[in-house]
Amino acid sequence: MPTNRLVRYLTAAVAVLTLLATTPPAVAAAEQSPTTTDSWQGPLSTRGRYIVDARGNRFRLRSANWDGAQGSWTGSGSATDPANHHAGQDSHGIPLGLDRASLPTLLADFHALGINSVRLPFSNEMIHATTPVPDSAVAANPRLRGRTPLQVYDAVVSALTGDGFAVILNNHTNSSRWCCGLDGNERWNSGQSTARWADDWVFMARRYADDPRVVGADLYNEVRRDVWDDPNWGLGDAHDWYAAAQLAGDRILTEANPGLLIVVEGINWTGLPVDGLPHGRPTLTPVRTLSHTLVDAHKLVYSAHFYGYTGPRHSGATGIGETHDPRYQDLTRDQLNQTLADQAFFVTTEGQHYTAPVWISEFGIGAGETGTAARTWFGSVTDYFADHDADFAYWPLIGWEGHDDWALLRYDPTGHRYGILDQGDWRATAWQHLMTAPSRSGPVAATAVWRMLSTDHGDQVQSLRVRAGGDWDPGAYKAACPDGLRLAGIGHTAGRGLCTDTATGDLRATGGTQTVVTDERYVQGGDWASGYTKLQCPTGQFVIGYSRRGARVSAALCASARTPLGTGGRTVWFDRSDNRPADGAGGDFAYGDHKGQCAADEYAAGIAFTARLGSTPGPAALLCAPLRP
Repeated sequence: MPTNRLVRYLTAAVAVLTLLATTPPAVAAAEQSPTTTDSWQGPLSTRGRYIVDARGNRFRLRSANWDGAQGSWTGSGSATDPANHHAGQDSHGIPLGLDRASLPTLLADFHALGINSVRLPFSNEMIHATTPVPDSAVAANPRLRGRTPLQVYDAVVSALTGDGFAVILNNHTNSSRWCCGLDGNERWNSGQSTARWADDWVFMARRYADDPRVVGADLYNEVRRDVWDDPNWGLGDAHDWYAAAQLAGDRILTEANPGLLIVVEGINWTGLPVDGLPHGRPTLTPVRTLSHTLVDAHKLVYSAHFYGYTGPRHSGATGIGETHDPRYQDLTRDQLNQTLADQAFFVTTEGQHYTAPVWISEFGIGAGETGTAARTWFGSVTDYFADHDADFAYWPLIGWEGHDDWALLRYDPTGHRYGILDQGDWRATAWQHLMTAPSRSGPVAATAVWRMLSTDHGDQVQSLRVRAGGDWDPGAYKAACPDGLRLAGIGHTAGRGLCTDTATGDLRATGGTQTVVTDERYVQGGDWASGYTKLQCPTGQFVIGYSRRGARVSAALCASARTPLGTGGRTVWFDRSDNRPADGAGGDFAYGDHKGQCAADEYAAGIAFTARLGSTPGPAALLCAPLRP
């Protein structure tokens, strides 16, 4: 989110209350030796709460946002007048600063900051623009003259990765207009269809697929309310951000580049910012009960943004549209720490269905800030990030001297540099602490993976091997665990499941068969659920998926194991209450529903249900058998 951004929202019954909420840019840093950025190897993936490189070593995202390609026009007045662009900076739809400093100079300054990665915003409009940028926009880089915005973006990506930086592509806006208010960019599909948005992502991911240092796809920036409606997380309609992110993430991994991290930001704002009316900043809180499961269980990263002048229920406005809710900078240090944990950092808790790295992909403050509360907040939030070994990205990286004092680096028309690397910038102490505090490095051991399945509104078949086999239960809602995981638990009525690789890693045999079980033909070892229909896997197979027709169980999907499995087992009933291991591994994967779950040293060998009149026809029991004979 850029500096001084307009955040406007509808308020009253008769009129639209326009609220001004600036989303600042910027960061700060103290002069330090350049960080070596060529010692890592892409692509990146995840192990629990950590991001790791191709060698399995921790790669902490120490990032900054190089904005401009997402657009700078504020939406009012002529777009040709620089005064109508954010902070008076006309980016011409390309990364800022190319008119003032050469790419080698800029990259050297980035190294001096100590960052190892760059979040690189773009707009969908930029992708399709065919008019070359004016020569003045690339005056310090004459080799870029005559290129379209996308071609300039290509050159920036190539320069960054060639110099050792990791690049995370960020779809910031639909149109090339400054974010983030009632600007037509509130949602991924505000100015285009969800299908067109996903198509653009496939195009961008393919474009850089041969560059292993293009490491991530940050799907959309600050999803928020428009004039008429809120975004939601899981309702299954056209404004369902959870579903849209799931769709785009899977398409990127299956159609474009299976090596990319998929970055999903939480919801930035819902409701009308009026005292007495529901409103707030959900961020990642919905993830507790509905998390994403991608086709690759090691590619999901969640993200959130924090600025001191906004708050958990404060839009950031001053004056018109301002509520009496506290801003983040109004909270005590302890309150701020708890809020950060509740809104975002809970996701880093190991052993949950939502466990993932959290990237704070925007935060910042101005070098000219004099307010005590704002300065204190900045010190407190960077301390928290340092203490929690957080991945982060400061906003913004580059600005024009005399225009945007949020920027880490500012350049005047002659190319002279100002900013955090100079003496006297009050932000330097906090930035230096963030950059140099103790941080985990080196190899990260593999940890057990837990992922949830949801058939709330349709299929969630996350196994590529299963997808390759076609529709295994036509007409039913189907779910299957990602390759490498097995089904460990299931809900009684909600159609949700829990997958894991705990204790075994990938249990499935290479090239092994899969069996769709719709009746009791494979039941053996006794009647483990008397009076109930039992869908039991053949000997040597385990459950990886299930299907339902309405509330009724339709089939169990079983796969062959690569090692001999134990037989027999125990019946885990859950039709009247939860029946799960005492440690609660995997977390609440079917919130509000009764759940059954096998122990870590067991596999699900069967699902039982009843269609008796008056009974719920959903799963009622699991057959949990020992993993080893």
